[in-house]
Amino acid sequence: MSNSSSPLVWDSVDSNDLLNRAMEAHYVDITNAVRRRGHPRSTARDVVHDLYVKLAAKPDVLQNKRSIKAFLCRAAINLGLDRQRREAKEARLFSGSEREALSVASAGPAPDFALDVEARVAILRAAIAELPERRRVVFILHRLHHLTPDQICVKLNISRNMVDRHLRRAFAHCLDCLLQVQ
Repeated sequence: MSNSSSPLVWDSVDSNDLLNRAMEAHYVDITNAVRRRGHPRSTARDVVHDLYVKLAAKPDVLQNKRSIKAFLCRAAINLGLDRQRREAKEARLFSGSEREALSVASAGPAPDFALDVEARVAILRAAIAELPERRRVVFILHRLHHLTPDQICVKLNISRNMVDRHLRRAFAHCLDCLLQVQ
């Protein structure tokens, strides 16, 4: 339908009709422009189709262009370049072997993490049970009931230094018990 000797007149055409007529008139030229950039015929056709879909969403973009054919060719070439870049990036991302994929560390917890947590909780429970009664009470008030050392000293009627000493020794005992298992 394209006649290269006579220019098409686009002045009195609405935006959707302008897009449809321009794509029909210049389809071969646009496809060839994309193919000259190294794309096979089927990919070039896909790129031109993608261009049409993008422009159909906003057909007014063709209004007042000096050369609609040049605009469509440039836009298709740019879409083709974008596709090549995306395909190259995907090829790099997915080019590794299964062995390489398995060697990448997981961002999530290890499968045996829950077992490890349960074991550590059991060790901590035993360590807390081993504490002298007053130290255990101070530790539990601080860690489980979220009382400050000042609140604990008032509640138990002991000095702030004694609360700090109980907490230090309780923490040290729990840490020692955890480290013995490793």
